[in-house]
Amino acid sequence: MSNETAAKTEMKVIVFQLKDEEYAIEVDYIQSIERMQPVTRIPSTYPFVTGVMNLRGVITPIINLRKRFGIEEKGLDEATRILVIQKGDIEIGFIVDGANDVIDIPVDKIEPTPEVVGGVEAEYLRGVVKLNKRLFTLLNLEKVIQES
Repeated sequence: MSNETAAKTEMKVIVFQLKDEEYAIEVDYIQSIERMQPVTRIPSTYPFVTGVMNLRGVITPIINLRKRFGIEEKGLDEATRILVIQKGDIEIGFIVDGANDVIDIPVDKIEPTPEVVGGVEAEYLRGVVKLNKRLFTLLNLEKVIQES
């Protein structure tokens, strides 16, 4: 199969962990994966916005995805990562429990999202993928980063 054909049938994603679930975001949106760093709190903002950090000279808002999705919080540890996402002219960081790996998923394996997956509201999700006994939930970035 040529690369051109493969590009249309597969999507490269970063797999990350939140609680006991694995989620995925297309690699195209990922600027970098950072270790946890000091975040400056901002008063009077949404509860899921942890604050901002200076990332290579760019002030980047940081969202705690556990809070965004209503998953109980846990302390930060060695595995905690910040996924730095670029969507259009928006750069934003997502605090996640861990970044697991990069995989190719067949586009035809993406299934519609059940009403609620692991407690995360379906509006934040694009679909689910079952692959080799693993279940990944694809995020709908537009919904995750928009203010609610």
